[in-house]
Amino acid sequence: MLKFLSKVVVEYCPLDPRKAAAVELLAQCNGRKAKDSNPACSVELRRLPAPPPTEDPKSRPPLPPPRVLVTYLNGAEEAIVAAEGATAQGIRDQILARGRLIDTEQMFRDGGEKWPVVIPEEEIGMSFPGIKPKKAEDKPQA
Repeated sequence: MLKFLSKVVVEYCPLDPRKAAAVELLAQCNGRKAKDSNPACSVELRRLPAPPPTEDPKSRPPLPPPRVLVTYLNGAEEAIVAAEGATAQGIRDQILARGRLIDTEQMFRDGGEKWPVVIPEEEIGMSFPGIKPKKAEDKPQA
């Protein structure tokens, strides 16, 4: 996952019960395998302050949701909110999908192609005959 990233910042309030996905993602980013995939990637933790206590618990301002801020190798930045029901695997899959898209874009640009690739309308409607596998009896016997 870190091979597509130059920086990861995980922010959450320690008192927030929704922080589990963000904490798990932070642990994955600090793992040996992840660090070996991109030692130059910076991984940070920012603990957000809890709102001050009030006499009426219902009037207390809500906690900001946990967030994961990622910077891709091409400089693109993205903030992923790890709200209620989010999982570390879901956040990781989102980062990987975006990283693969950026990688594909870079391959096309390096090859001298325009991005995004535009498929002409007439080619979209064309039929594709497919590849028919040979049957065992069609193959020559040795």
